[in-house]
Order: sequence, then structure tokens, then C-alpha cells
Amino acid sequence: MSELHSQLLVVFLNMQTSDFDYNLPDDRIAQSPVEPRDSSKLMIVDKKNKTTEHRHFFDIIEYLKPGDLIVWNNSKVFKARLFGTLTDSNDDVLLDHTKQVEVFLIRAMQNTGVWQVLAKPGKHVKNGMRVRFGHDFYCDVVAKEPTGTILVQFGELSEEQVRERANKYGRVPLPPYVKDERHELEAYQNTYARADKEGSVAAPTAGFHFTDALIEKMKVKGVEFTEVTLHVGLGTFLPVKTEKVEDHTMHAEVVEISEETVQKIKAAKASGRRVIAVGTTTVRTLEGVHHLQGGLRAYHGDLNIFITPGFEFGVVDALITNFHLPKSTLLMLVSAFAGDREFMLECYKKAVEKKYRFYSFGDAMFIC
Repeated sequence: MSELHSQLLVVFLNMQTSDFDYNLPDDRIAQSPVEPRDSSKLMIVDKKNKTTEHRHFFDIIEYLKPGDLIVWNNSKVFKARLFGTLTDSNDDVLLDHTKQVEVFLIRAMQNTGVWQVLAKPGKHVKNGMRVRFGHDFYCDVVAKEPTGTILVQFGELSEEQVRERANKYGRVPLPPYVKDERHELEAYQNTYARADKEGSVAAPTAGFHFTDALIEKMKVKGVEFTEVTLHVGLGTFLPVKTEKVEDHTMHAEVVEISEETVQKIKAAKASGRRVIAVGTTTVRTLEGVHHLQGGLRAYHGDLNIFITPGFEFGVVDALITNFHLPKSTLLMLVSAFAGDREFMLECYKKAVEKKYRFYSFGDAMFIC
């Protein structure tokens, strides 16, 4: 993996985190995906004329044009939630037999076997301790970082070996607002997620609405497709806890854009065809690399970009996205893309009134 690191790109207009708050009844939070997936509701948002329409996702084909280029995030989710017991480094002494410790894998670091994780309850986890998840799977606590994350060592296991054993012993990394943990990993996976692009600890959920049948209909209409990779980590789902937007710290995530994707996007832009991003992770990948390099070029490395109102988009023309949490960086991003924070919050208010389903398993919005 390349060790390139981006600068943090931000645009702030003296905004408060509370500027992105809204009221959402608990019963609007989707607990499972609809079946078939493309039967979810779809809000069409015309950002130029500030109008909305209410359809179903399978109707999106009526709003697509021949030559549109859809770009999605092909990253695959793995079972990043691990539950283990604390021992000393020799496995001799059970240090706390009353509780399991949850270790949430975030990302592999440069050194072999070292991962950045979150632990709960973190107060029980101290340097030098071992967390055992199975007879052939454990990690040793190396360091507690000031940000609240922890560095652990999985022996000499490669990144792929750690993910393989996590998929054996771990649980689906469902968000905390999904109370039913019986969902299989396939329910929290996009139909186009690639096995060779495994690495996300949360799903890029805007893609949940796509079915193989709908994709084929799009292709028949002349819609083109290409892909990027962003392995979802803390930069996507960490809540904003600061009063001022500018005080929030974004975490870097690993992204990849191939030369083939770059050329497809450049060809579309040159001929006046729309580039349509599926999800905020795709937007951050495309716009982050574009701004980092002063133009879109192939890239593989770390990226941390915080998009807020005032940001100038250089690649993405339209966006397919879900309905996001109040005061989240994702709501800030879609507000920036819509060009008007108040208009976006009004769209969310309409969605609540019309009983749209919110968050990861919820309904969709097409901002065009």
C-alpha cells in the first residue's frame, strides 16, 4: 500500500455543528433493508430549481441519460467487530472474567500485524495486555493513542490473514442504531462489492439500492459504470462532537483510483456527460484526489477530506445518497453538494413527513 498522505481539505464558514441538526423520530430509522432493494423510496432533488419529487429507486432510470457515468465504491465489508477476553501476555491470568471486550478493527498500519482499533470498554484495556478471540486468534495491546484509538499487534499475521480470521470469529459491523444483529454479512454488502477489495469496517450504503436487474436495465439505456475504492473507516462514521465544525478532526482512509477510471471520467467530462457518484465515499474519493493533485489522476494512498458548504466540486455532477445522521460530516457533505444547507434540511423535513426510512438500511436521494 502506498504511504502517500493528503492534506486536510476544509471549507468553513463559521458554522456550528448544531446548524446541521434535525428532528428524527426513532421509528424512521430503518432496521433492515427492503426487498427487493430497488423498491426503496427515492427523493429526486433538483438542486438548481430547489424542487423535490417522490418516487421509488427503480424509477431512477427515468432520470438517467445515455452516456451518464455512474461511479461507485467497490469496497467490501468484513466482520470487523471482535469480542474477546483479556489476559496477560502469556495467556496465564484472566484479568477480567466478568466482561467481554469489544475490539473494533479500523485499519491495518504499515508494520506487519499492527492495526488501529477501538476498544469497549476502553478503560479495561491497557498496554501489554492480550485480547484473545479464539484459539488461533489474539492481539496484544501496544499503545493507547490520544485520539482514543488503540494500536494492537496480531503477531506476524498479514492484513489478509487478520481479515480472514475476523470473518471467522467476528460479527457484522452494523451501526449502533441497528438493533437487530441477526443480519448476515450479505445484507450489509453491495451487490457489486469486490472480494479483492475487502477492507471496509462499515458499508458504503448508498449502493444498497442497486440490484443486478436494475444495473442491466441501466446498461441497456446506455449508462456507463466505473469504480473507485475507499475502505470505510473512522473518517466516514465518527460522530462530530465539537461545537464548531472546524474543530472536528477527520481521520484518513485508504482510497484507490485506477488509470482506467480516470480516463473514463475525463472522457465523460470532455463530452459533457454527467459523472454520477454513488455515495459520499465516492464523492470524497473523487473530489479529494482531484483537489490533492490539482486534477484527477490515478492514486492509491491515504486521504482525509472534510467537505462542508462552500466547497467547490470539480468532478461530481450528481449524487445518489442515503439520509444521514443529524450533525454528521455526511450531512455536511450533501448540504455542500446541494449548494444550500437550509434547502437540504427542508428536504430532510419532507422526508420525515412522508415517512422515508433513514440511515444505512433506509431510502435514497438523487441530487441532480
